[in-house]
Amino acid sequence: MEMEKIARWAFIAFVIIAIVMGLVVGYMRYNNDSNLANIDGWITLVLLVLGIIVGLVSITVSEVQPFLIAAIALIVAGMSNVWSPLGTIHELLYLWASYILSYITAFVAPAAVIIAIKGVLKMAKS
Repeated sequence: MEMEKIARWAFIAFVIIAIVMGLVVGYMRYNNDSNLANIDGWITLVLLVLGIIVGLVSITVSEVQPFLIAAIALIVAGMSNVWSPLGTIHELLYLWASYILSYITAFVAPAAVIIAIKGVLKMAKS
């Protein structure tokens, strides 16, 4: 039970990290910061690794289906250009929303792949 609580708090912390980094990198892009490409790549890599860790240890059997549905929704939203109308209000709003969704997707997608593979292996065993 304690491990589930730790995993839940870790997941929340990782999402908060993705949101904060999305705000920071979106602001950097708005200001045309020259370090953006390097920082964006490192943040994405860190979130991918964290997503793999979450996929391996934290999702319980009862959470698999809701998690995969949520992951599919996030990935589809990330692939579309749903935030573009925000750019007509202010470019920074568009950049913040895009980077936040991108980073959350970078965190959730590898976890979803790991969980889906676990599900397929479990079905293959039975």
